[in-house]
Amino acid sequence: MLGYAALFFILALIAGILGFGGIASAAAGIAKVLFVVFLILLVVSLVTGFVGAA
Repeated sequence: MLGYAALFFILALIAGILGFGGIASAAAGIAKVLFVVFLILLVVSLVTGFVGAA
């Protein structure tokens, strides 16, 4: 899932450089959402790991 966030981030950078504003903002929005989802899953897995280890 982090790979998808990185892919959309790179797509947003390329589209921004080439001047496609709508595509860049859409790709950046998707990248932000995927990154937040990844962070939430990371925190959940860390908490689960610490609870399971105790």
